[in-house]
Amino acid sequence: MSRETRERTRILLADDHHMVRQGIRQLLEREVDFEVVGEADNGLEAVRLASELKPDVVVMEARMPKLDGVEATRRVKAEHPQAAVLILTSSEEEEYIIGLVAAGAGGYLLKSAYGEELVQAIRSVRAGEFVCNVALAQKLLKRAAHLPVPVNAAEHLTQRELEVLKLAAKGMSNRDIAGYLGLTERTVKGHLMNIFDKMSVGSRTEAVLQALKRGWVNLEDE
Repeated sequence: MSRETRERTRILLADDHHMVRQGIRQLLEREVDFEVVGEADNGLEAVRLASELKPDVVVMEARMPKLDGVEATRRVKAEHPQAAVLILTSSEEEEYIIGLVAAGAGGYLLKSAYGEELVQAIRSVRAGEFVCNVALAQKLLKRAAHLPVPVNAAEHLTQRELEVLKLAAKGMSNRDIAGYLGLTERTVKGHLMNIFDKMSVGSRTEAVLQALKRGWVNLEDE
């Protein structure tokens, strides 16, 4: 197997409209680093296939039959915490988005977004970045931090990992964190991967939520 094939991002599509899934599949399969490994037409099937296929990213419609996006996201993350869930929605209703964040979603994208925006969003959540307007992300994290979120036992983070996590909590990109700390982007990504492994999470959003609940970071810190 080639290096390119091994490093492909495995994607599960979940939407109850066949034509929508077909269109997204065709779009994503143009990318040499993407591989669509399965499709689900309801929330329950999305959970089952995520457990069976172990995708890197689940692209899921927010309003799904049999199991809605919030509960489906919660179950996917409980069974496969390393998977990133990207929600496609037609609404930015704050309370619903907060529920998605608390359930473990790695971000959301409006269904009116362009194809290249979806491609970039998948790459971003795969890298552990939260896909959302930065100002709204801060607001959502502050509110979601007070909701009941399953908290896994985490090993102690190193001082550098904690620094990276604090900057990630402020919405800084990997590039911004690297510049601020005088590191390479590759090093920052490595620190984030270590953080995710220690905390048994699949995205910086989940890591930040746990850190907020534990008092490790404060979004008001300078």
